[in-house]
Amino acid sequence: MSYLVLARKFRPQNFDEVVGQEHISQTLKNAISEKRIAHAYLFSGPRGCGKTTMARILAKALNCKDGPTIKPCGVCENCIEISKSSSVDVLEIDGASNNGIDEIRALRENVKFSTASSKYKIYIIDEAHQITAQAFNALLKTLEEPPSHVVFIMATTEHHKIPITILSRCQRYRFKLISGAEMVCAIKNIGQKEGFELDDEALNIVTSASGGSMRDALSLLDQAVSSSNTGRITGDYMRGLLGLLPKDIIVSVTDNIAKGDIHAILKIVKEIYEQGYNILQFARDLRDHLRNVMIYSINPAVAEISFEDKKIFDIQKTLFTVSRPRAYEQSFIKSS
Repeated sequence: MSYLVLARKFRPQNFDEVVGQEHISQTLKNAISEKRIAHAYLFSGPRGCGKTTMARILAKALNCKDGPTIKPCGVCENCIEISKSSSVDVLEIDGASNNGIDEIRALRENVKFSTASSKYKIYIIDEAHQITAQAFNALLKTLEEPPSHVVFIMATTEHHKIPITILSRCQRYRFKLISGAEMVCAIKNIGQKEGFELDDEALNIVTSASGGSMRDALSLLDQAVSSSNTGRITGDYMRGLLGLLPKDIIVSVTDNIAKGDIHAILKIVKEIYEQGYNILQFARDLRDHLRNVMIYSINPAVAEISFEDKKIFDIQKTLFTVSRPRAYEQSFIKSS
C-alpha cells in the first residue's frame, strides 16, 4: 500500500474533528438538526484551514444512510464513497479548470437528473473565484432556484472576487486561521498516534512557518519525520530543515540592539549574508522575536514561547521599555 501523507491520513471525517472552526461546525450541525438545509453555501478563508474538508463532511452528513445527521456513520456506502471522492452524487469540481460558460451550461443540464443512491446531489466547487463572470451569470438562476435534491457548496480563498449576485444567493461562512494553541494540540495528538514527538521549540517553529494552515503544518511534519532518524524532532533540527537562522544569532542581534552597538549588528548581518541565509527571512525572524519580547513584557501568560525560551525572554524584557520592541517591529514590517 502506498504511503498516505499526514494531511490526507488525518483529514477530519466529522464535524467534531475539524480543528479551529467550531463556530462553523456548530452552525451547520444546528441547521441539520433543525432541518434548515440551504441550497447553496459559500466557504471562504485562507488556504489549508478546512474549507474543502468541511464541504465533504457536510456532504456526508446530508447523504449518510442514517442522514441527514450531525454524526455521519463513516461506514455506509455513501460515506465511504464521499471520503474517496468517488460518489456519483457528490461531484467535486475544480473551478480553475472548469471556469467557462460551457462547463457551467453542462452543470445546469446535469442538475436536472435525480440522484443515483443518495438523498442529495451535491456539487462542491473548489477555487470558485476562478469562474468567469459570464459563467457565474449563467449559474445565477440555477443557484437561486435549484431542484429540491441539489445542494451547491462553493469554496474560495478570495471571497472578494465572488460577484455580489452570487454572494446574495448563498449562506456564507468565513473560515479563520488556526491558532497556535489549537495547532499544537492537534500536532501532539497526531504525534502520539504516529510515534513521533516535537519539543516546544519545534512546535512553535511549525506553527509559525505554517501561517495558520493545518495542511501546511502537516506537510512540514511529513518532511521532518521522513528526514529524521529519531522519533524526537527538536527546534534546532526544524531550523536546519527550513533554513532558518540559529536562535542564538537572533538573540545576539536583539542584545546588541538594546546596547545600541551598530558595529556588532552589522558584523553579524555580514556573516549571515556570507553564510547564504536569506536577509529578508532574517528580518522577519527578528521582527517576530521582537514582537514576542514585547508580548512577554506585557503579559507572559499569552506569549507562545517554549519553556527554554522563557529564560531568554526574562533577561531580554529588562533591556527594553515596552515601546522600543514595538518601534523596532514596525521598522522591520516596513522593510520587509
